[in-house]
Amino acid sequence: MATVRELSRYVRSKGAGPFWVTIEIFCETKENYEKIKNSKNLTKEKIAKLYGTDANKAKMFYADNIMVIKFSYPRANPSGYSYEYDMHNGQQYVRLLDVVV
Repeated sequence: MATVRELSRYVRSKGAGPFWVTIEIFCETKENYEKIKNSKNLTKEKIAKLYGTDANKAKMFYADNIMVIKFSYPRANPSGYSYEYDMHNGQQYVRLLDVVV
């Protein structure tokens, strides 16, 4: 079985305003996009658990026309929190890279 890292072209995370984080998986081929999209290991519930957030508040989007999967979840603390270690959430995608699809 392959991982997200192996099947995706690019994975990134970013702040989506002060209260949300968004992770995007970009795919180069329709085949890889469908594998990731249909994976039992990449459901909204499983990704929410990986990031320690409530699946009922998280959102999952599939942009079939551009082969991008987007997962958004509320931040535990707003951007700029006094003990912030990744203000722009640019490093949050890393946990997703080794998930087996």
